Amino acid sequence: MLLAPNLVSRTAARAAGAREEAWMLAQPREVRQSYVREVVDRGEDPLHAEIWMLRQSDAVRQSYVREVLEPAVGDGD
Repeated sequence: MLLAPNLVSRTAARAAGAREEAWMLAQPREVRQSYVREVVDRGEDPLHAEIWMLRQSDAVRQSYVREVLEPAVGDGD
């Protein structure tokens, strides 16, 4: 799904179970492709994921905070 066209991935985002999955699937294809190349293809090491996130644009990082992290704080996750 990460490499699917935007329409397909955004549809899958609505059915995703975890906030992180839904957020990633809702991202533009270029962002998802970058994640696959820099994180998934390297074995999904948590440090690669953190490095990847820190290298993203302000808009991408801020949307992750707004859509994934802040709701998790509110839910007690």
